[in-house]
Amino acid sequence: MNTLIKNAMAVLPGGKVEQADISIEGNIIKAVGDIPEDAVHERIIDGSGKLAVPGFVNAHTHAAMTLLRSYADDMALMDWLQNKIWPVEEKMTDDDLYWGTMLAAVEMIRTGTTAFADMYGPDEGIVAKAAIESGLRAVLSKGIIAVAPGADQKLEDNVCLYKTYHGAENGRITVMLGPHALYTCPPDFLRKVADKAALLGAEIHIHMSETQGEVEDCLKNYGKRPFAHVESTGLFEHGTLAAHCVHLDDEDIEIIKRHKIRVAHNPGSNLKLASGMAPVQRLLEEGVCVGLGTDGASSNNNLDMLEEIRLAALLSKVESKNPKAVPASRAIQMGTELGARAVGLGDTGRLAPGCKADISLFSMDGAEWHPCHNPLSLLVYSAGSGSADTVLVDGRVLMEKKQLCTIDEEKVYFEVERCAKRLGI
Repeated sequence: MNTLIKNAMAVLPGGKVEQADISIEGNIIKAVGDIPEDAVHERIIDGSGKLAVPGFVNAHTHAAMTLLRSYADDMALMDWLQNKIWPVEEKMTDDDLYWGTMLAAVEMIRTGTTAFADMYGPDEGIVAKAAIESGLRAVLSKGIIAVAPGADQKLEDNVCLYKTYHGAENGRITVMLGPHALYTCPPDFLRKVADKAALLGAEIHIHMSETQGEVEDCLKNYGKRPFAHVESTGLFEHGTLAAHCVHLDDEDIEIIKRHKIRVAHNPGSNLKLASGMAPVQRLLEEGVCVGLGTDGASSNNNLDMLEEIRLAALLSKVESKNPKAVPASRAIQMGTELGARAVGLGDTGRLAPGCKADISLFSMDGAEWHPCHNPLSLLVYSAGSGSADTVLVDGRVLMEKKQLCTIDEEKVYFEVERCAKRLGI
């Protein structure tokens, strides 16, 4: 189906905002600007009073952890993981994973997110099923904790996930390998993952340098900081999405640059877990691709990418003591174009001809949108994600005028409460 978004204020590459029509042919943006009068479109979406942005890309999350939202808050990371999160995850069934992911899909679509990079330990094929049904774009990896029994089988499961789903749904579903972190994956196992990545041509999604304790333990155990240690295993040779990257020194950043590692910055989760503030301004200045992620809904506690965009802008100013550090246009780019590049989706994240038609329209009719001196500034510093009005992925409408088109929202809420009750949380 060919679709025309008419009379929208469009956020174009480079941060320019101008009145424009957006012509979509199938799943691709055909043209942005003045569209010929004789162009044929089966569907017309009125963009009047709307700000059209590339759909947000959640570059690091754990979708099914929506089931654990508010379950274990205000705890240190390792205490939280070892004594609360991992034990309850052992009890999760495929049914739990499915409905937890569908709840995540509801939240992401409702807040203008069109793509997400997911890492989770249980059956990630269930996450693929939910992503396919909801219409979202997904980059999936099985979060492998190799210090637990069955590590080799978990790696084979991730390989199977890759062979089954990588490129599925006309490229809407892609797959990475997901060694959880260096503290859950010994070096010999990381080498096995690197070998599998080379064999498949797969990329890697891993947590890196999230806490100061992680860095100190790595120095104690291996005599190297995390990035130098993981580099020695060969894992970075195949394309890497590194989540968090909070505690970095000059050597770490040189390794990131040398291997063209892409960073998923998670400001909300890092704040809540007191992990620290990543040196985002420096990474951007040195040419590192930095996208944004929410992390899981049990450590954030939402999947609101507009909130992450705002936090990224504000925290960078504080961390660098520079009010110009990450302006609104750059923060939006981190949540869209750079996020897409970070997760390996180079053909999304921009409102430009030839890009995938992943687009979110934000209504500009609320008090927070007036007066409109600068639409980008309003989106980043003023508006809430509740302004999201219409969302398209691959040219397909997933939400129109705030009504979900692919998900039975009330059924999701009912099933999620049932799952939570069964888990006893």
